[in-house]
Amino acid sequence: MGTLRLDQVRKAYGTLEVLHGIDLDVADGEFVALVGPSGCGKSTLLRMIAGLDSVTSGEIHLNGICVNEVAPKDRDVAMVFQSYALYPHMTVRENMGFALRMAGVPKTKSRDQIDTVAGILGLSALMDRKPRELSGGQMQRVAMGRAIVRNPAIFLFDEPLSNLDAKLRGRVRGEIQALHARLGTTTIYVTRDQVEAMTLADRLVVMRDGHVEQIGTPLDLYDRPATPFVAGFIGAPPMNLLDGTMEPGGLRLPSGLLLVTPPLTQGEATLGIRPEHLSRSRDGWPLTVQIVETMGAETHISGLIGGQEVTLTIRARDFPPVGSTIMVAADPAQLHLFRNGQRQTINGE
Repeated sequence: MGTLRLDQVRKAYGTLEVLHGIDLDVADGEFVALVGPSGCGKSTLLRMIAGLDSVTSGEIHLNGICVNEVAPKDRDVAMVFQSYALYPHMTVRENMGFALRMAGVPKTKSRDQIDTVAGILGLSALMDRKPRELSGGQMQRVAMGRAIVRNPAIFLFDEPLSNLDAKLRGRVRGEIQALHARLGTTTIYVTRDQVEAMTLADRLVVMRDGHVEQIGTPLDLYDRPATPFVAGFIGAPPMNLLDGTMEPGGLRLPSGLLLVTPPLTQGEATLGIRPEHLSRSRDGWPLTVQIVETMGAETHISGLIGGQEVTLTIRARDFPPVGSTIMVAADPAQLHLFRNGQRQTINGE
């Protein structure tokens, strides 16, 4: 069993407060990703859960017990670091078994546990190698194996894939997903990569400047972002956000251009539309093309509408030339409206 509850957790360094009253409940077996830009406080929060950083105020509960004053080694959590943190003078087997040896686990039992985990992670042929003889992906699997052999209540991952190249990152991400499906251990996973978070996690915790912006499933955050920040962070390419004033005929941009939309509540607002919900049209909104990125299966066209940046995604290969003006139409059922930094209900939601 591995449950986690954060109750108004705050962290300050002197007068600088970096975490502002974080509340979070994680169920047994759940995979939760803390996601946000660099400096938002997600790694600090993970270190506090692990006991590597102290709590300024609030409480951290593991399996119903407040662990604010409990030493890291007694918290029944295992952490996988971004830097792997392997002992360079030890073999793979010795690295994986170090925590078991420190805990006094008998050698026979320890060897069996290590061999089982090595088989799961495809490390059986590498047990006598030292870290300098391993690739980045192999070292990351060893770091994961060292955590798994402890059979903790909760796994903590701190940006474990950031040092890997794109192809290897995708492969190891799949391995982590398969491991969670097999082991069912509660997992808290920190990443700046929203694609990584969306493909792995049951729920996402989107953080910004030490605050939680929104908590929900990947599709909840994609379909119903609570704030413009979440709307612009979740999705690749991110949601287009157009600032202006809603009038009876549509959104009036500061440039004076009127974007025709279905009737929406009038007043200052931010209108959101995802790139995949825009399409080329005979009429609609005029977009001056600045960048055309061909991705193979799809193409991203970026440009300006009334002086504001907009991207649309198309699958056709009829690319407009840079500098030209094309007309784009928005799917009216996929519009998002934000006022005063918060999502407004539209389209009968």
